[in-house]
Amino acid sequence: MAEAADFQGTSASPARRLLRRTGALLAGAPLLAGLCQLPAATPADAVGQTSTQAVAASGTVSVAVDTLSPGAPSEGDTLTVSGTVTNNGKQAVTDAHVGLRVGTELNTRSAVDSAAKSSTDLQAATGPEIGGKYVEKFSKLTPGVAEHFSIAVPVDELDLAGSGVYPFAVSLSGQTPGQPWEQVLGTQNTFLPWQPEEADTKTKTTYLWPLVSTVHMTAETGSNEQQTPVFRNDDLAKEIAPGGRLDRLVSLGKDLDVTWAVDPDLLASVDAMTTTYRVKSGDTTRAGSQENQEIANEWLTELQNAVAGKEVVALPFADPDLASLAHNGTSVTGSLSHLKEGTDVVANTVETILHVKPTTDFAWPVDGAVDPSIVKVATSAGADKVIARSDSLQETSGLPYTPSAARPIGGGTTAVVADARLSTAFQGDLTRASASTLAVQQFLAQSLTLNLQTGRQRSIVVAPQRMPSARQAQSMAEALTALQDGNWSESQDLTAAAGAKPDPQATTKVPPTSRYPASLRKQELPRAAFEQIADTQEKLDNFKVILANESRVVTPFGRAMNREMSTSWRGRTMEATSFRDDVETYLDELTDQVRLIDKSPTKLSGRSATIPVTVQNNLVQGVDHLVLRLTSLSPKRLEIGGRPYFEQPVEVSGGHSQSVKFTTTANANGRSTVIAQLYTEDGQPYGEAVTFEVKVTEFTATVMLVIGGGVLLLVLAGFRMYTQRKRAAAREADQDGPDGADEDAAAPENPEAAEDRLKDESGTPARADESEQPSDLTPDTPAESADPSGTGERVDR
Repeated sequence: MAEAADFQGTSASPARRLLRRTGALLAGAPLLAGLCQLPAATPADAVGQTSTQAVAASGTVSVAVDTLSPGAPSEGDTLTVSGTVTNNGKQAVTDAHVGLRVGTELNTRSAVDSAAKSSTDLQAATGPEIGGKYVEKFSKLTPGVAEHFSIAVPVDELDLAGSGVYPFAVSLSGQTPGQPWEQVLGTQNTFLPWQPEEADTKTKTTYLWPLVSTVHMTAETGSNEQQTPVFRNDDLAKEIAPGGRLDRLVSLGKDLDVTWAVDPDLLASVDAMTTTYRVKSGDTTRAGSQENQEIANEWLTELQNAVAGKEVVALPFADPDLASLAHNGTSVTGSLSHLKEGTDVVANTVETILHVKPTTDFAWPVDGAVDPSIVKVATSAGADKVIARSDSLQETSGLPYTPSAARPIGGGTTAVVADARLSTAFQGDLTRASASTLAVQQFLAQSLTLNLQTGRQRSIVVAPQRMPSARQAQSMAEALTALQDGNWSESQDLTAAAGAKPDPQATTKVPPTSRYPASLRKQELPRAAFEQIADTQEKLDNFKVILANESRVVTPFGRAMNREMSTSWRGRTMEATSFRDDVETYLDELTDQVRLIDKSPTKLSGRSATIPVTVQNNLVQGVDHLVLRLTSLSPKRLEIGGRPYFEQPVEVSGGHSQSVKFTTTANANGRSTVIAQLYTEDGQPYGEAVTFEVKVTEFTATVMLVIGGGVLLLVLAGFRMYTQRKRAAAREADQDGPDGADEDAAAPENPEAAEDRLKDESGTPARADESEQPSDLTPDTPAESADPSGTGERVDR
């Protein structure tokens, strides 16, 4: 960001400055008199002694300012400063006292930066000490022992001039046996913002309050109808428990005028914890505790109350790493579609859980670092506003002030540029109260100096680190409380800041990819991560088409793949790899729940037979849209369904097995290899194939002989019947003689005549030869009657 102005806001009057300088001279007069009474030394000795004393004094006593309240005082306030002093030397310090010092006001943001770098520098403790009763005395400071101090002083006694930021020091003065004169032995330098009255023009400040965490849920949902969620560990329960990081963020943020930046995955994870859930424990899982369920319910209730009436900006599900995706993932098919899916589920997730309608058109790259490819990816899922940072989108036109956050960068996209100094103010180790106090005072100093740069009203955005610790969140809340109680700033939502009129002189050029910070690039997800995600998606696509209720699988795995792209994996390469492996392994396990049962070798003892193949489904839900194909590798020996291979549709209920039967035809003896393979309806192989052997036995010669013998017997029987009939007809012709024709003609009028002619002289019927079968003399079809048929009677034609 361009340095904000070296312009002074409201300067002190010349008269007041003269009074202050005179006071400084008078305060230093006793010290000068004491120095004049010291033994004279040679110039060289004097130089050496002075150097030695300065080095010794700089590390003798450490001063820690634990509280400075109020951080931004107004007229009539009493400033309270407390902390500890610790003698780090080997000799006792005597006749010591803690005093307060105020230096000359700082006019630029760069000057504030420089002063912050010398927070314990004795030379930087400028300004006279406020003497009198506003000191705390110690007769002796024992080495290694910390002593507490507390000083309260009316602000009017500080002799502050006009509005501005003043260097403020708490110093420890005393004597040591080796240097028996009063001197400054330790100091803590900080800042005192001073805006006694309402500013004519206030800065509109937007502060993002991030509610983001790491990945907590797995892709597993338990092998039951209820789809019990499974968590990676108990870390989330610790974060939302009283005193935990996320608990502190909610309890602190509810009283602040902030814009909440929320990861829907965090909300979904806590919501999943409010009911029955399980936690991974090695290779198994255990039940989540009832206590944690109650904690989750309480945290969500508190959050719902905290965000009521506030702006909530929802990030894409699981807060995907936009820079990693832009630099390493766009060349992998399907990567951008995961970002789109993660964006599409946001509104419904947040609104369902928090009961507020979120804003979903903001994208937030890591640390606000942008380049053209990141902007392109960020807006590909529908966002038209990108939260950048001023150390990335730097000013190039030499502006003497900090411009407003909104910048049109082309294509209908607005870059909302957060102020880098304010956004990084609380990134350090703030576990010590003194470190927190310094961070709060520096934040306030930068904010006030920014406001005093120009009389033009500006919209400033602060985007802190994504996952502040509980102590960092406490410091942020203290700074914001002081800022909101101050006289130079007013709160504003992020949407309003993005819609503010942009400064025409502010830069709108996105830096090239070559300027993306190398330190951030080293932490990105590699291309291999996106390739593994693509492989998992391909397996899921093949799996879901066979499911009766695919949403039971598609939804949890879709969200798991969103989590695989999370920004939270930065700096945790091994954990990220392990999570991706676990997701893919679990999908493989589910896929294997639908499989073919291995078959032992099968024997066929005839020309045709039925071969059963069993499909097992151990899933909770049923499967269909599957085809089972049986293929013979020796089709000339064994055919399946009259061809080399045959397919049948498969449908199996959850937790059941189904046998599919195939008709086979054997053409020759011997062994034939058969392959059973499941396919999806679109022809993609599913699962492992099962190979088994079919042995055809007792066929060809013996079987053909039996079949041929049977056919021959049938032919011979038919021939014998034919010859018998022919012989019977010949005998009848011989017996009838030449008058046989007349008797035949009379047959219709006397049907019994034929029978009489066959009787012998004794009156008994004639019989054929004992070795022959009697002929069947009954006609196959009765003689037709010439009379018309009766009603309803069937007529044979």
